[in-house]
Amino acid sequence: MSGVRSLSTSAAVAALIAAAGLAGCHTTDTKPPAPPLAAAQPAPDTPAAPGLPVVDNGVSPCDNFFLHACSVWNKRNPIPADQSRWGTFNKLADDNLALLHDELEKLAARSTSANASFEGQRIADFYAACMDEAGIESRGLAPLQPLLARINGLKSKKALSGLLIDLHMAGVNAFHRVGQQQDFKDATQVIAGVYQGGLGLPDKPYYFKDDDKSKQQRAAYVAHIGKMMALAGLPDAEAKAQTVMRIETQLADASLDRTAMREPENRYHLKTFAELQSLDPAINWTAYIHGAGLKPPATLNVSNPDYMKRESKLIRELSLADIKTYLTWRTLSAYATWLPDAFVQENFDFYDRTLRGAREMKPRWKRCVAATDAALGEDLGKYFVARAFGPEKKTRMLQMVADIRKALDETFPTLTWMSPETQAKAHAKLDAFTAKIGYPDKWRDYSALTVSRGDALGNALRAETFEFHYDMAKIGKPVDKGEWSMTPPTVNAYYSSAHNDINFPAGILQPPFFNDAADDATNYGAIGVVIGHEITHGFDDQGRKFDGNGNLKDWWTADDAEKFKARAQCLVDQYGSYVADGDVKENGKLKLGENTADNGGIRVAYRALMERLGARKDEKIGGLTAAQRFFYGFAQVWCGEARPETRRLQAQTDPHSLGEFRVNGTLSNMKEFAEAFNCKPTDKMVAGEKACRVW
Repeated sequence: MSGVRSLSTSAAVAALIAAAGLAGCHTTDTKPPAPPLAAAQPAPDTPAAPGLPVVDNGVSPCDNFFLHACSVWNKRNPIPADQSRWGTFNKLADDNLALLHDELEKLAARSTSANASFEGQRIADFYAACMDEAGIESRGLAPLQPLLARINGLKSKKALSGLLIDLHMAGVNAFHRVGQQQDFKDATQVIAGVYQGGLGLPDKPYYFKDDDKSKQQRAAYVAHIGKMMALAGLPDAEAKAQTVMRIETQLADASLDRTAMREPENRYHLKTFAELQSLDPAINWTAYIHGAGLKPPATLNVSNPDYMKRESKLIRELSLADIKTYLTWRTLSAYATWLPDAFVQENFDFYDRTLRGAREMKPRWKRCVAATDAALGEDLGKYFVARAFGPEKKTRMLQMVADIRKALDETFPTLTWMSPETQAKAHAKLDAFTAKIGYPDKWRDYSALTVSRGDALGNALRAETFEFHYDMAKIGKPVDKGEWSMTPPTVNAYYSSAHNDINFPAGILQPPFFNDAADDATNYGAIGVVIGHEITHGFDDQGRKFDGNGNLKDWWTADDAEKFKARAQCLVDQYGSYVADGDVKENGKLKLGENTADNGGIRVAYRALMERLGARKDEKIGGLTAAQRFFYGFAQVWCGEARPETRRLQAQTDPHSLGEFRVNGTLSNMKEFAEAFNCKPTDKMVAGEKACRVW
């Protein structure tokens, strides 16, 4: 879905400006330190109160709050060998997988005779087929041969269009991608979209950066392609790998990088169908669209017109043999995890060991539970919801959402840099905002998807095709705002600028994010800040470009927009100075939306908590004030560590900053934090005159 911003890198994966001084940065009030705390900090082995972390008193909270709040957790929870990073997100995701594993094992053990169909059999059979390692080994490449044979049998470039749509329906990312999206200028309608694609490395710069690490990774990628080709029994595998790299490098050169793609104006270009054909005449778009079972649309979004021009030129210049080589590679790569173990191991060696630093592969049951969730997430999600998400959680969540929404509404009039005219429109956008909590009101119907207990790769192929048709069937129809873009067990949350709503799957509404046993201060610091974060995405550097109905529309005065940009630049500079690993720093511009959401989200959550507590805000629990519990609740969400390879990858390709920067960077900008822990103006956690504030 276009315009979706999540809280974190997906639990299954890892992720998406020139310096201008400190213009527009908010100056933190530097009052005299508050009186010393009446109670001592908790001992390292004893949590202060339910839901709070065990802290490291050897590190001052005013020096490095992330280490103070998280170093004990990090030491007790080292990165497992099968993980490239490990934190509270990952641990909760692992716990959720274990719950789903228990449910799937019980379902898979039931009878599978033709007359014994039962609720849950589809997910049971998908999971059981995935777990059938012996069957997968015995079938080898046979389930993929129909696609590979079609590629090998390509007789002319004229026939490429029909082959490409079949590959795209099967989930193979080759040359370009197609899909559906909400129209940026008419948010009530779903339109077709054509997008850049076809790359195997994480982002455009990976093909061109000339530092030693980037060169090593490119060499490893070429070697990986060659090994996969050789495993598939193809001759001249090394030469074919070089061919693939040459083609992908040309596609990368035509692509926009992730930072440029953040700007909605850069990825929205409404064209007629005839204009698309003119941009990319190497593809017979009429045949392509008919192959998808659709009629040519009158208009569609061509996300990157220049890419389509370059794609056409490249296809004209390539030999038919080179096109076949490229398509064969993209197909092998798309289904590597469903092939025999030699392919799985080789795929892991490059994508997880080389790029992310993982030492061992995840156990097969984890991979199969995750695959079942990806293919049949709302079927599987029913079992998670039944076990882990009761109505009382939804009630408490909705109360927090209402409190935090009100706090943001009350914040707008306090912003001296924003004119009353723009404030009125900000209020209007917030009034139109909605929240979806836990799981969909209407579950998806997967009855048209055929699942066979003895055909793992075939199930994966059919699931991809099913999803493709499900998405394409939306084109030309009104937007369904009740639809979710994450499955119920997912440990994440997101804001959709197209829908102007926040979405919290049941998977993240568990400790330490949301703890029924914890007090309000802890929960507002943890899940409350997440709520504030997601709502603030509607007013970050990209979300602010959409109105309350989800349309890409400028509702700002020119002066207010410039003041916003100046304040946002403060965050670009702040986070762009943080070193992720070696010579790699965080990409401040790529991460601006997420850092803006952190910067505003924690402020509105704190304001909401103080209003909720009223006279109780000075009460202590476990010797800690409400403010202190709030900040501990926030920090513990980001406890964890990542391997150097993953730190580099995340810094360059993921819009989310690393955990320690999300904690220390965010809190150093808050005078309320400094007051809560009696920090002095000279302490490292006090940004002082350099503090950034947008909302």
